[in-house]
Amino acid sequence: MAVVVGSSIQSRILCSFLGDSSFVRPSPASALHRLFRYNLGGKHVSMQLSRAFSGLANLLFYNGRCANSSTNLNPPLFEQPVMSRNIEEVPNSKRKCLRPGKVSPRRPVPDHILQPPYANSQKSPGISGGPEVHDELGIEKMRASGRLAAQVLQHAGTLVKPGITTDEIDQAVHNIIIDNGAYPSPLGYGGFPKSVCTSVNECICHGIPDSRELEDGDIVNIDVTVYLNGYHGDTSATFFVGDVAEEARKLVQVTKECLDKAISICAPGVEFNKIGKTIHNLADEHCYGVVEQFVGHGVGRVFHSDPVILHYRNNGRGRMLLNQTFTIEPMLTIGSINPIMWDDNWTVVTEDGSLSAQFEHTILITENGAETLTQC
Repeated sequence: MAVVVGSSIQSRILCSFLGDSSFVRPSPASALHRLFRYNLGGKHVSMQLSRAFSGLANLLFYNGRCANSSTNLNPPLFEQPVMSRNIEEVPNSKRKCLRPGKVSPRRPVPDHILQPPYANSQKSPGISGGPEVHDELGIEKMRASGRLAAQVLQHAGTLVKPGITTDEIDQAVHNIIIDNGAYPSPLGYGGFPKSVCTSVNECICHGIPDSRELEDGDIVNIDVTVYLNGYHGDTSATFFVGDVAEEARKLVQVTKECLDKAISICAPGVEFNKIGKTIHNLADEHCYGVVEQFVGHGVGRVFHSDPVILHYRNNGRGRMLLNQTFTIEPMLTIGSINPIMWDDNWTVVTEDGSLSAQFEHTILITENGAETLTQC
């Protein structure tokens, strides 16, 4: 799943599954008040970028709902609208804008299932300050968690059809993860209420499964993370619902190609910024936008850790390490790349209602390149 972090390199907010809200009103007690200024009654959150890129990670990988801060650190380097759209239909399309449905109660997890530390805290633990580099035992556990995540995602994809609700998909994902002795990593992370993210049409990421039925012509990203034997495996894919228009099919196809091509250039010693360049170049060839506010991340013993993986062109530093694991998860759009967050503090949609697609894999850096852990 994706994560939110600030980068002084490009003066941007980067957001991921950590559910951090660069776009929402801050709540008291959160460290984010040091970085964000919210004007009550206004429509913008201003981000103050006064630290180095790496130093921001521990603050931004946090699902805070901070209150208004009177602290004015530096002039804002970024402003992001947080208003809801008033349109019912997407411009130049018969498709209706996505609307929230009813969310069912949180599903229980048996006591014998090993749970991550954050499971019942309702708080995000933040991002680990170091990379996930594994010994032989750790690699085998990462392979096991990645394989299970891939199998769960594959099963979830077979359920996608017109008429099924995303809540029904969540129930199936929850059950199969539990049946395999694992914990659904999203559940309880920063208060996230479900076991999987389901992002439909213009939803960029972090969609909460609810009572809305999938409709013929929809596309839906299903983002699965499992916690098995103390290790997280994280993956996602975008699926077609019934008869999907060629415009949407092409977007999904190119997004998958962006992920595959990015993985192909990974190897020990390769600079992380080559990932963003590779993805952005291919997206440009097809005139698609690359969402910049959401990033990939280290994954393993913790859900989110260093490094931060930017999917757009950047001058970030850092190189890949042997036996390191992290995710790559590009999000492409047909139109605007600007995100708007719903009042649930999780669901993020495109500003103009244009379609968005995402694919994600957890990879392991090997002597010969990269091994994709989240595939069947």
